[in-house]
Amino acid sequence: MRVSFGRLALCAATVGALVWSVASAPSRAAEEAVVIPPPKLDAKETGGLQTAVFAGGCFWGVQGVFQHTSGVVNALSGYAGGSKASASYPLVSTGTTGHAEAVEVKYDPKRISYGKLLQIYFSVAHDPTQLDRQGPDTGPQYRSAIFTTSDEQKQIADAYIAQLDAAKVFSAPIVTKVGPLKGFYAAEAYHQDYLTLHPNQPYIAYNDLPKIGALKKLFPTEYLDKPTLVSSVKATN
Repeated sequence: MRVSFGRLALCAATVGALVWSVASAPSRAAEEAVVIPPPKLDAKETGGLQTAVFAGGCFWGVQGVFQHTSGVVNALSGYAGGSKASASYPLVSTGTTGHAEAVEVKYDPKRISYGKLLQIYFSVAHDPTQLDRQGPDTGPQYRSAIFTTSDEQKQIADAYIAQLDAAKVFSAPIVTKVGPLKGFYAAEAYHQDYLTLHPNQPYIAYNDLPKIGALKKLFPTEYLDKPTLVSSVKATN
């Protein structure tokens, strides 16, 4: 119970509000998916695996989305933006460490591009117009942020944000911050593969499973029915 419902106490605004939301609209996601155009600028295809790091609210849902994305070989929940010493769930949850709950995405650029990952991130994984919050979760640890691992990634991310804002595909300006990755720290084991392991938890059922449905609907070519789990990646290494 402690592990399964800890997020209801720490990640939701209130347990009562979440339960009311599930009862009143069980099929509606907290952040609706938005149909958006692909980026005009994208990365060149290169050899070897690449790394992208995205933050967009609770990492359970963001991880789940990318685990269901073809071309992603691993999606790991963790913390980015702060120091190694403060990279723990109890500390990050205070909102004072500089960390954001983030997901490290290892991907094969021959199968999926960085631009396509960005399109899924902005369209399905979260609402990029919410400042220091996402759905029922509030605080800077739930901010929208892209932590880039190269100058090319930053150029592409900045250009795409400008493109989407100019096209006014969202009802408000994008607040996503783009900056270099200084360190990524894996989250505790009980946070990994959480969406797959706890599909019936109210928080997951209301906030995150609809994102998987939206990924399947909006990105059928990239959608994987069987997720690529952290546990399976570790088992093969």
